[in-house]
Amino acid sequence: MPIHDQGYRRYGGLKAAVGQGWMVIARAGIRTMFAKRAFLGLLLVAWVPFLIRAVQFYAAANLPQAQMLAPTAETFRQFLEQQETFVFFVTVYVGAGLIANDRRANALQIYLSKPLSRTEYVFGKLAILVAFLLLVTWIPAIVLLLVQIAFAGNFTFFRNNLFLFPAITVFSFVEVIMVATAMLALSSLSNSSRYVGIMYAAVTFFSSAVYGVLYLVTRSTSLSWISFTANLSQVGNVIFRLPLKYDTPWPVSLFMIVVIVVSSGFILERRVRGVEVVA
Repeated sequence: MPIHDQGYRRYGGLKAAVGQGWMVIARAGIRTMFAKRAFLGLLLVAWVPFLIRAVQFYAAANLPQAQMLAPTAETFRQFLEQQETFVFFVTVYVGAGLIANDRRANALQIYLSKPLSRTEYVFGKLAILVAFLLLVTWIPAIVLLLVQIAFAGNFTFFRNNLFLFPAITVFSFVEVIMVATAMLALSSLSNSSRYVGIMYAAVTFFSSAVYGVLYLVTRSTSLSWISFTANLSQVGNVIFRLPLKYDTPWPVSLFMIVVIVVSSGFILERRVRGVEVVA
């Protein structure tokens, strides 16, 4: 039989644009999570508060005796506060193993040996967690705003509260970016996703516990900047034009959020590296 020349041949396929490698990581990670029934169940439960609020808006718009249920700007702030529980569980479920599993499988050197930068790798992993966190914060809150307009049959509430759309958007992204970068940084510190989940829970609850003890001692809320959740609450109230919950100046709370994001970026820069194998 004839032997064909197997010499050099020009690549005939399509070349991916430079800087789009993160999209491949993000798509693969999102598909993987959607294939898990337990996670889909968690997402469905996370949308239950949305359904309850939608029923509330319908009753307020159609039942005269339910006018006390009429929504206000604070209603949307309260909704996002309720979603913080689901933000925690989604963060642990999705984010704990994003880098830890790659470290356990020694996959980092495989990723970074390809034409893929560390920035693209980190951004791809971050995009996975951000996408799911927005799915339980920003998206249901915005849809809830549209539901209110539909049930009311007019734009009166929306015109009177034009700041709600940017407020929901800004706060949701501030919360998601802080939580996602912190979890990704913790995931880069260990090879065990379980240990990462425990670390995240410990840091979150420990900061709140320390603040609680200090409050009992000082009877002052001026040290709320110690608590991650308190910082988010303080900044959130500013964004939604509501009275501050703590005595801590809101710029201090915002500064602490920035510190968390920057520190997480520094940890990721130090930990996400290809490993040189010396023969």
